Amino acid sequence: MADFRITTASVDDIRRLGEWAADEGWNPGRSDGQSFFSADPRGFFFGRLDGQAVASISAVRYGTDFGFIGFYIARPPVRGQGYGIQVWRVGVEHLAGRNIGLDGVVEQQDNYQKSGFRRAWNNLRFEGVPESADAPGDVTLIDARTVPFDLLAAYDRRFFPAPRDAFLASWVNLPDRTALAAVRDGRLQGLGVIRAAGPSPRVGPLYASSPDVALALMNALAAAVPGSPVVIDVPDINMASVLMLERLGLEPVFEAARMYTGPVPDVDLPGIFAVTSIELG
Repeated sequence: MADFRITTASVDDIRRLGEWAADEGWNPGRSDGQSFFSADPRGFFFGRLDGQAVASISAVRYGTDFGFIGFYIARPPVRGQGYGIQVWRVGVEHLAGRNIGLDGVVEQQDNYQKSGFRRAWNNLRFEGVPESADAPGDVTLIDARTVPFDLLAAYDRRFFPAPRDAFLASWVNLPDRTALAAVRDGRLQGLGVIRAAGPSPRVGPLYASSPDVALALMNALAAAVPGSPVVIDVPDINMASVLMLERLGLEPVFEAARMYTGPVPDVDLPGIFAVTSIELG
C-alpha cells in the first residue's frame, strides 16, 4: 500500500515550490521563497507519496484573524488520485477560525466556491514591455529601504488586511529587486517593487495615492529593467490601473479570482495598482 504523508515544509522544500510554480507557468520571483518562509515558517505543507513530494499548499497566517492560501499544486502524475484534496484540508485546518483569502485560477473557482470561498474581484495579469509615458514632476522617488521601516509597515497595512512585518522587511530588502517609495510634499504616497523572475520580472506591490503617482513609480520600475517585458497582477476593480497599463502597451494574459471565506477586507482598494503576490496575497 502506498504511504502518503503530509509534513511541514523545510527551507529546501520552499525552493521546490518555486520550481513547481514555474512548471505551472506562474512565473514566480527567483528569491520569493525567502520572503514567503519568513511570513509563516509553519505555513507550508507537502504531501509525500512513498517519500516523494507530490503535492503542496501554502496556508500562511497573518496576524490573529487572516490567512492566505497559495501554491495548491498536485503534480501531474498524481492528479485525480485524491492527494491534492488531502493537502488542501490540512492547509484549511491550519487557518481555522480566520478569514481566508486566495487567488483562484479559473478552472478551480467552482471548487473553491464549494469550500465556502466567494469572489471579490479578478486579478488580471498584464505583460509586455512598458512604453514611456509622461509622469508628474512633483513626485520624488527614493529607495524604499531608506524609509523608516515603521512608516513603511504602517503604509503597507493600508492595503493588506493584517500586519506582515517580517515578510515585508524581507520583500523590500532582497538583492534581486528594486524597491521604490514615492514622496510628495514630504509624505509617503506610494510603494513599488520589481523583482527578478523568469522569464519576465514581476512588479508587486504597486501602491499609490493617485494614478499619476502610480505612473511615476511604474516608469521608474520599468527603467530598472530596460527593454525587458514585465509582469504585473492588477485588481480589475481598479480601472485606473487597468487603463494605465493599457496606455503603457501591456496586455492581459491571465486572470485569477481573489476570493475570501469571510467579508472582503476593509483595505484601500483604489490605492492597490498591483497586488504583492498571487501566492501570498
